[in-house]
Amino acid sequence: MEPKFSGPAYTVGIEEELMILDPDSYALVNAIDDLLEESPDGAIKPELMESVLEISTNPCADVREAGVALRSLRRQVRDTADKKGLVIGSAGTHPLARWEDQRITAAPRYRDLVQELRFVARQEIIFGLHVHIGLDDADKAIHVANGMRVHVPILLALSANSPYWRGDDTGLASTRMPIFRAFPRVGIPPYYDGWDDYEQRIAFMVDTGVMEDYTWLWYDVRPHPNFGTVEIRAMDAQTHVEHTLGLAALIQAMVKELAEHFDAGKQLTAYPHEMLDENKWLASRHGLDGELVDLPDRSTVPTKALAQRLLDRLREHAQDLGSADALDGVSDLLERGNGASRQRKVFEANRDFTELLQDIVEASGS
Repeated sequence: MEPKFSGPAYTVGIEEELMILDPDSYALVNAIDDLLEESPDGAIKPELMESVLEISTNPCADVREAGVALRSLRRQVRDTADKKGLVIGSAGTHPLARWEDQRITAAPRYRDLVQELRFVARQEIIFGLHVHIGLDDADKAIHVANGMRVHVPILLALSANSPYWRGDDTGLASTRMPIFRAFPRVGIPPYYDGWDDYEQRIAFMVDTGVMEDYTWLWYDVRPHPNFGTVEIRAMDAQTHVEHTLGLAALIQAMVKELAEHFDAGKQLTAYPHEMLDENKWLASRHGLDGELVDLPDRSTVPTKALAQRLLDRLREHAQDLGSADALDGVSDLLERGNGASRQRKVFEANRDFTELLQDIVEASGS
């Protein structure tokens, strides 16, 4: 495994998994082959299900450039879908969809995945947001990935956008999280003692035949040596593009802070894995409306207060990176609620899933 952490540092790449929908019923449509085409701004790719479309930007110098590319990609797939009699929406789950109605994409990787995981893979009709941040050193990338584990619950709470599943309100802010948790090699990742330790442990798993390569690790945070990035995978897909960009800017600032922490020769504070995981569960259950454990103080604090404190601390890093304006998207999530609370507000007005899905489609295109 050859690490390609050659820089430049803090580049940004964004991946969004989007819903392909019927324009009248807003049901998922198995129509990925009708939407695949070239794009100058990145890639338009299939995912596990034929009703899911992934867009991914090219590596961008900053969040501003990534925003231009992401908006262009969303616009392109929306326009292509319109020509095919389809529409595009973005949320962490489809409120009504049944996995039994979805077809698996005809690609070897996905067929292998279903053969290996069976029901666990088939029921994964969920939609995520992944953000890649470039780094210039392999050991630094491991340090950053280790440190990012503490931030996963806040990122999940901010991004939670999947309160409905198969026509029911689950009571969760992010239903996507426990559904994906059925996969192997997911959740809060292990702690690695540098690049050599990471490489040896991944090689052990590959050599024993339990996985093909490191991309079969689906942890919330993972080094991506082929891309030279650290990839943060914890978030629900966002309906509003400004929220995607706000989260990307926040993550970029987190990575910068941790990279400078490594450059200064500092050590990360060790927290119990079970407490990191418990905070993630609390974020999935309550989103921004509950409490998380403030690990250094061993006390519970309102999630919004903890997120605001983190936002305030990282704003200077975002300013250095030229992405402070994008943090307005995070402020909007804190002030007006995350996607889960917005979905519930729309649905509870008339208890009408069609109205909710229409709102998701319209907001996804703005």
